[in-house]
Amino acid sequence: MTRVLVRTDDEVYRVDSVWLGPPRATFPWRARYVSYGLGLLVMIVVMFLQRRIGIGLDFFSVAWALIITVLITRFLGQRIDYERPLGQVLALFRHELRGPRRRTAGAGGPVRSEHVAVRSRAKAVPPRRRKRAKGRARAAA
Repeated sequence: MTRVLVRTDDEVYRVDSVWLGPPRATFPWRARYVSYGLGLLVMIVVMFLQRRIGIGLDFFSVAWALIITVLITRFLGQRIDYERPLGQVLALFRHELRGPRRRTAGAGGPVRSEHVAVRSRAKAVPPRRRKRAKGRARAAA
């Protein structure tokens, strides 16, 4: 009996399309093409949010935006590959946000105040003091 080996094309897709930089001046990091595009979008969103919050445009705000962009891009880059592209990850996130949820709060009904006694402050009676029973005081002693 002979064995038949079927080769899949998984090896072709596992190769990351990586841009290492210009010739003879490569970058010290490896990043896929999708990471550069994703990083650009994340940087725009982070800078937009900084302006909306009221953070001015100076050196430190841009530096923090760059650090936050790198962290978010690396986090998302770990979840993106050839089997799960960026569009699928974003659609999954959108479905998680908009998915149906079990209602934890009960449905409210009409509020009625028929059983509540309402007194005006002028007619309010001061609270009564309890009188001590003479028999109980002697029995306890």
